[in-house]
Amino acid sequence: MGALHEGHASLIRKAHADNATVLVTIFVNPRQFNDNSDFEKYPRDEAADVRICGAAGADVVFIPPVDEIYPEGFQTSVRVAALTEPLEGAARPGHFEGVTTIVAILLALAGAERAYFGQKDAQQLLVIRRMASDLGMDTEIVACPIVREPDGLAMSSRNVRLTPPQRAAAPVLRRALSAARARYDAGERNGEILRATMRVALAAEPFAAPEYVSCADPATLLELDRVTSQALLSMAVRFGTVRLIDNEPLP
Repeated sequence: MGALHEGHASLIRKAHADNATVLVTIFVNPRQFNDNSDFEKYPRDEAADVRICGAAGADVVFIPPVDEIYPEGFQTSVRVAALTEPLEGAARPGHFEGVTTIVAILLALAGAERAYFGQKDAQQLLVIRRMASDLGMDTEIVACPIVREPDGLAMSSRNVRLTPPQRAAAPVLRRALSAARARYDAGERNGEILRATMRVALAAEPFAAPEYVSCADPATLLELDRVTSQALLSMAVRFGTVRLIDNEPLP
């Protein structure tokens, strides 16, 4: 959605290494914002984005206007059911329907063999993979690692909207995930204890206002009472008006 940073550049470089031609789509999608003020405030700098794309190895940058993607009379949407209901779906009603609709449109327009998505948006990645599988899309969905700042904060276009005190506080997301990971590595398998560990770490930071913390099945996103094989730790935390997400897979 633009406001590109090193995380996005890492996706482009991976695509450039894997493919003969790389196309980047940039589209601030109004349909995935349930708060219009958030849409209006979303950072935009197309000239800088194009420079980043070129430096990272993109061959084409597609930046369509809204009325080209959603022309007058547009009335179709793509919805993935159960996977979009918890976590981000519960916190942001309608968000994922906007995501899956625009991704389906862009994949159809691009005709891409592969599409690259970051793992920071873990639920989004899972939902898009489900959509591509269910609809028989030929595009392979490729997951790429989270890229972090030196202090552990996951790179996000929203980070630029943090005030200096909020930015100093924001790495608490990573500390909370790491605390739960450490409990898991020490043998803890109780899902609620792992969630409580994250809540305690977040509560130590006055600027952090958690929306949710989760220890869920990585395939269904249902909360786990006990971790028997794998799990996804995730959270959404507000710093003033800025909402940040992060996650950590277990083991």
